[in-house]
Amino acid sequence: PPTVPPPPGPPARGSLSLHRAYLRSPLGLLRLGQLALGAAFWVTVAAHKYEGAAHFALFAAVLVWLLTLALFGLSLLGRWELVPWLGSRWLLTNLVHDLALGVGLYAAASGIMGHKAKQRSFCNLPGYSQHCLYSAYLSASICGGITACLYLFSGLYCLLRRCQDQRDII
Repeated sequence: PPTVPPPPGPPARGSLSLHRAYLRSPLGLLRLGQLALGAAFWVTVAAHKYEGAAHFALFAAVLVWLLTLALFGLSLLGRWELVPWLGSRWLLTNLVHDLALGVGLYAAASGIMGHKAKQRSFCNLPGYSQHCLYSAYLSASICGGITACLYLFSGLYCLLRRCQDQRDII
C-alpha cells in the first residue's frame, strides 16, 4: 500500500522568506503607501530650511516612519513572534501604532506644516524675489495629511479584524 508522506514541518528557524500573502494584503499595501508618503513628508521638510515647530513635525514623521518600517519588515518576514510581549499581540500592536502614533503624530505634523505654509503664503505672489518655502511647506502638509489618512485606514482595517475575532494581520 502507498504510504502517505508526513505533513510538512514548520519552517526552519534560520531561513528567511517573504510573507507574500502579507505583501498582497490590504495592510501590506497600506504600509507601502505609508512608507512612501511618509518618506516624501520628512524628506521635503528636511531638504528645506525649517525652524520652530517644524522640528517637532520632522521628529514625529521620522519616528513614525522608522516604527512603520520595523513593523513592515517584521510582518513581511513573518518574524513578529521574535518581538517580546508584542509579538503575541501583533494585530493589537499594529492597531495601536496606526491609530495612536500614525494618525495622531502625522495629523499634528501636517497641521504644523499647514500653519507654516499659511504663514508663508505672502511669498507666493508673483514678483516676490526672495526664496519661498510656501510650496515646500504646503507639499509636506499635503503628504502628511494623506499619510495620516492611510494610517487611519490601516488602523480601521486592524480594528475590523479585531472585532471579527481574528488574531492575525492578514
